[in-house]
Amino acid sequence: MDTESLKRSLLQKFQEVSADRLQKIQLGVLDLEKPTADQAADEVARELHTMKGEARMLGLAAIGQLAHAAEDVLRAEREGKAATEVATDLLLRACDTIADLLEDHEGAQVGTLASQEMCEALSAASGHPIPPIGGVKAPSSTSVPAVRPAHAETVLEVMAEAVEPAYAPPPAPVAAAPAAPAPRAAKAEHEEPHHNKLADRSIRVNVEVLDSLGLLAGDLLVESARGRLRASQIESLLQRFSRLGDRFLRLTEQLEVPNTLRNDVERIEGDLHMLRDDAFRFVRSNGDGIETLHGNLAMMADHVADARLVPLSTVFDAFPRAVRDLSRSQAKEVELVIENADLGVDRSMLADVRDALVHLLRNGVDHGLETPDERRMLGKPAAGRLRIRVRADGDMLSIEVDDDGRGMDPQKLRAVAVRKHLLTENQAASLSEREAIELIFRPGFSTREEVTDISGRGVGMDVVKKKVESLGGSVGISSRLGRGSTFTLRLPQSLALMKVLLVRLGDDVYGIPAADVVAVMRVKPDDRMEVFGTLAVKHRGKPIALVGLGPLLGVNGGNRFDKPPAVVVRHGDDHAALVVDGFVDEREVAVKPCGGEFLKGAAFIAGTAALEDGRIAVLLHVPDIMTEVRRMARPVTQGTTAKRLKVLLVDDSPIARATESALVKALGHTVDEAQDGEEGYLRAQSQTYDLILTDVQMPRLDGFSLTRRLKSTAGLARTPVIVLSSLASPEDRRRGAEAGADAYLVKGELGVESLAQTIDRLT
Repeated sequence: MDTESLKRSLLQKFQEVSADRLQKIQLGVLDLEKPTADQAADEVARELHTMKGEARMLGLAAIGQLAHAAEDVLRAEREGKAATEVATDLLLRACDTIADLLEDHEGAQVGTLASQEMCEALSAASGHPIPPIGGVKAPSSTSVPAVRPAHAETVLEVMAEAVEPAYAPPPAPVAAAPAAPAPRAAKAEHEEPHHNKLADRSIRVNVEVLDSLGLLAGDLLVESARGRLRASQIESLLQRFSRLGDRFLRLTEQLEVPNTLRNDVERIEGDLHMLRDDAFRFVRSNGDGIETLHGNLAMMADHVADARLVPLSTVFDAFPRAVRDLSRSQAKEVELVIENADLGVDRSMLADVRDALVHLLRNGVDHGLETPDERRMLGKPAAGRLRIRVRADGDMLSIEVDDDGRGMDPQKLRAVAVRKHLLTENQAASLSEREAIELIFRPGFSTREEVTDISGRGVGMDVVKKKVESLGGSVGISSRLGRGSTFTLRLPQSLALMKVLLVRLGDDVYGIPAADVVAVMRVKPDDRMEVFGTLAVKHRGKPIALVGLGPLLGVNGGNRFDKPPAVVVRHGDDHAALVVDGFVDEREVAVKPCGGEFLKGAAFIAGTAALEDGRIAVLLHVPDIMTEVRRMARPVTQGTTAKRLKVLLVDDSPIARATESALVKALGHTVDEAQDGEEGYLRAQSQTYDLILTDVQMPRLDGFSLTRRLKSTAGLARTPVIVLSSLASPEDRRRGAEAGADAYLVKGELGVESLAQTIDRLT
């Protein structure tokens, strides 16, 4: 390799390695503000030292100078000569400047205005002057010229001797004899002997090559499945020949064969026996070979899928810095916790996963977490907590992003939707608490009144939902007012190969991702029911929507049997039973995008897969299907009752009243509110109510006393009373029953379904 080619190769390698090294340095710098600061400082010092040595060896003087100045600041911070916060900010900014220089070869050699200003800022903080690029400061009588550290471990060291003469920076003015380079043997003592061996075990591969390998592996799996089918057909043919031979042999036994033909008949009988034995051995060996080939191809497909997986840490490593900068811009204190970042995700999904998580983190800092003063007033730690937790869930990846902030107020979200003309007042009032929280996923929805650099445009959470669902995943959300929110992303780990359940509609085959399938069942006539006008079937004790998949897709197929087969699928918290004509198989298939204009852009379609019998299976997109199921009818557990009731709600907590009122309105009832038991009793006397809900612990008149007074008042005694309380002990329930309450519900367990069942029972 000529000198220029070698130089370009090493520079490219330096860029790649330094980009990863900068990420480690930034993570270590952020840890300087944590209890593990000493360990983090040692790690940062090692990375800076190595980067400085590599840069100087390749003639990238500006990068070497910045790394050297950053080392001085780190040392000053450790010695207490520089404030940790100041040092952290400067070191992070220095990383940004070095990142810019990595893209500017000339600037990395001679320096830029930005790099010089950064060096001066670092020098001022550390108190150490920085020599100009291209030379060193004139040494004093006691100064010793710097010697490149012997322990700078890098793949570049392998060619150090060949490179140093060609790429060393310009020599310093002759003021002192240069120190002799460290002997190779001495250097080797400090090296980690397996470092380069480990580095040599990984290579960079073009993603398009992996994509092609993934498709090829899938095609080979299909072809091997066809080989199994052909082997089965050959076996069937040979069995027919064997049966025909048996018939011939029986026939010769029944017939009187002339002596002149007996030798020929015996030879034919011997040939038939040999043919049958040879055919049996062939079928057995061919079957074993086909099974071995199929197993090896399946293993190869798994290895290709694993090769496409990239650790999520490649995305997550940038988040601590981003969250820190964003929180500081809002005068908030945020601690970011990341768990299990080493789990892998398909490389082609990485960008979409990163974008979705960026939106969630920005939303958590901007909307979710309170300011330190607000948190202290609420009795919370001044620093808010954001947590990303990753776990494997079968073939799916579950990513949870939660915070301990203010949570979401369903009533406020309804009001915003009405104000922005996304819903009418009646539509907003009929939303359940869950549906109200899910309003944040609507395009154009934002609780911010003013537009800022971070939020207020109504773009963000809808992007999260679209990106995740485009990957065949789902987004779930739960929130508790004053306690925080949790977003759960479920994603397939691989898009190239997917386990699917193959079902039949008429003569066509459709595939449903196995990760979305909860169960298969036969729907008996007695299992069907109608809940709030929606056809449903009971699954694991709960009613779920029952939908014909054929009519939903607009194709043939549907309920042709008394006990039709059905597939129970899940998307987020929604479940549905999809009626099909039959089950084909469960297998791993290679997913291919829809080709041609026939299926391209079609609703409910995620892709196609080839089957061994030559047919093409259409793979269904469960998020689209569940959206259509929800559009066709409200969730069966959250419908409106036939009778519209007038309800009195008594509670001294404004937040509790808002939440409970939303639940009652979600069931289609009207609500009047009272702030304590005394006011509630006066309202009950002046107006007629079909139902009264009351808290227990209230000023002036508590819930038990209110219930006793209502039950002892003529005209009110027959009005059902439900006690809603955070008190859940058997003693409290007994006191409620003794007071005359018709039902006792615990607030922490309150939901639309439980409330609806209780109201239906009492009214």
